[in-house]
Amino acid sequence: MSAAEVLRRLRLFLLALASLLFAGTLFELWLVNHTEDAIQWLAFVLGGIGLVATLTVLVRRGPATLLLLRLCMPLVIVGGLFGVYQHVFNNIAFEQEIQPNATLRHLFWRGLSGANPLLAPGTLAVAGLLSLAATYKYSITGDSEKPLD
Repeated sequence: MSAAEVLRRLRLFLLALASLLFAGTLFELWLVNHTEDAIQWLAFVLGGIGLVATLTVLVRRGPATLLLLRLCMPLVIVGGLFGVYQHVFNNIAFEQEIQPNATLRHLFWRGLSGANPLLAPGTLAVAGLLSLAATYKYSITGDSEKPLD
């Protein structure tokens, strides 16, 4: 197997894995009824953008679809990191409410280990990074028939 074939398969694997992560995240958000306010709906929007962008590249490979993916993924990554911040902030706020005299150390650890999980929004960021990694060092001005070579 040539190096180009290995690279092509690795790129496809990364895009397929990212698509599964986006789909799984959307399903989990739906299961936990993550719909209380606009910030929570943002996770659905970002997951949907990520899923559409990765599936588009998998189905119709070309310079335009790769450019679309490269433009969308930084937004998804930043949104995922914002979600991690939101979860930590909400965990700390809840802990301060039930223990107003808690130490900073205690609040920090409760922020990381509270009811709102850190890895859930982090999954969006990881899937975005995997998607970008799949297009690393690929010129979008290359052959439109085989852009993932």
